[in-house]
Amino acid sequence: MSTLGVALAEYLDLRRSLGYRLEQPGRVLPRFVTELDDQGIGVVSVAFALEWSTRTPVGASQRLEAVRGFARYLQALDPRHEIPPTRLIPHPNKRVVVHIYSNDEIAALMTAAATIRPTLRADTIKTMVGLLAVTGMRIGEVLALETSDIDWDRGTITVKDAKFDKKRHVPVSTCTLAALNRYRDARNNHAREATTPVLFVQHLGRPITYGYWKRSFDVLLQVTGLAANGNRRPRVHDLRHSFAVSTLIRWYDNGADIGPLLPVLSTYLGHINPASTYWYLTGTPELLAVVAARLEHHEDTCLGGAR
Repeated sequence: MSTLGVALAEYLDLRRSLGYRLEQPGRVLPRFVTELDDQGIGVVSVAFALEWSTRTPVGASQRLEAVRGFARYLQALDPRHEIPPTRLIPHPNKRVVVHIYSNDEIAALMTAAATIRPTLRADTIKTMVGLLAVTGMRIGEVLALETSDIDWDRGTITVKDAKFDKKRHVPVSTCTLAALNRYRDARNNHAREATTPVLFVQHLGRPITYGYWKRSFDVLLQVTGLAANGNRRPRVHDLRHSFAVSTLIRWYDNGADIGPLLPVLSTYLGHINPASTYWYLTGTPELLAVVAARLEHHEDTCLGGAR
């Protein structure tokens, strides 16, 4: 293994020991080091890092960001290594069009899921849709959920396989807990040979994979007609956006002081920065209506006080 190869292995091991997953850098950086080795280059330069990262336009900024982290580590060992400046390649921060699911649409998805066969698959997909809708959990978190992660007495879900490796506790309502309990019974009755601790399983007792889930969810979008929604097909991740928006609307309707509550929503969603939560708050007509009503009430109060 080359000197750069050894340094890369040490870099990845160090970062991962600190809790970083480094999934993309773990794929990108070995290719980068191999290219350097093949060309006999022993020192990272800004020019080479930029040229290598932009050979394919798609994902160029992410590749350069991975190289930047590695170069920063290398420079601490040898000052000859150059660190690519930030914003050298503009990061595409374009917001996709989000579909905010209505309560009727979520109910329609769950009704459609109940018609899937075999029966356990129907129970699995229906329960997963409901859980995603009422908790705003990420699909990866739901797929990794284990039966032991649910505190049936306290009504909380422990999310261990969360983004940034940050464990969090998600409180759920009694009806959500009851639905999870019904699914657990159905799971144990239909998949008696299942040995996995993962809660959501296929009809043969194996854990649900993302591909299995994606195919099932695509069927629901077709059956409900949501697949033909405008210019863009709704995503499962849009359920997370929908949860954030519906929570904010409910708080507004209850007359709550939103400012102090936004960090609570951030924590619930597993965000380490409230700015990430703002990204989820799409300006739907319903949300804008309650905000406008709150603003109008505030202005009337101020004018009344002025008199």
